[in-house]
Amino acid sequence: MRIRSHQLNIAAAWLLSCGFKLLFATLRIRFFCVDEAARPYSQADGQFFIYPIWHDSMAAPIFGGRQSSMVALVGTHTDGTYVSTILQSVGIGSVRGSSSRGGSQALRQLVADTRDLHLVLTPDGPRGPRRQLKPGLAFMASRTGKPIIPTAFASRHAWYLQGRWTDLMIPKPFSTLYGLAGEPIRVPPKASKEELERFTCQIQSAMDRLDELVRQVVSGQLDGETAIALAASSSAAEPADNTERIAA
Repeated sequence: MRIRSHQLNIAAAWLLSCGFKLLFATLRIRFFCVDEAARPYSQADGQFFIYPIWHDSMAAPIFGGRQSSMVALVGTHTDGTYVSTILQSVGIGSVRGSSSRGGSQALRQLVADTRDLHLVLTPDGPRGPRRQLKPGLAFMASRTGKPIIPTAFASRHAWYLQGRWTDLMIPKPFSTLYGLAGEPIRVPPKASKEELERFTCQIQSAMDRLDELVRQVVSGQLDGETAIALAASSSAAEPADNTERIAA
């Protein structure tokens, strides 16, 4: 049953946030970065980035650490009210918008008002398909000038809550949550449509590779340092022109 009262929506979101905070306080959190300057929970030092997070992993970065210099792009749908309120409870601001409704206005606000902030967004939303990148991420990076930091999160012991088109990973109490942040991907200013398509493929590839590596860390096949070294080498081997991959 959907709660129609705005006040009850806000109260429910704050209660949910409190529950997540208590849960994440029991976790051991291990986060590894290719570029330490891009570590999302460190004090911002003048460099600002865009962090794409798959919808099914969104609880992990929200409650896995604290970052005051960050704003999120949140959908205009009703569920976005929950997300926006939860983000507020952990000190993350939000701009409401989506690729289908309010996206242009949200992008203008992001460019104008968040020059000295990190950006975080879920690039496979709000309707999916699951873990399939939309071109808006590369466009946003091109217009804001912020490098993209691909990410991946996993936990060996977790619940998965099934939604309409994706699930949500919730680590179980006292488990270990792992996160990886890859090599920065810089999209040139005023990139053409063809360039945005190439970069979208590159970002998708980087996100998929990080997901594969973090799952190997969770299973014990790799340690975090080795995984992040492999992520860096994969980025270095990324072809400059992905036209053939797009055509495929």
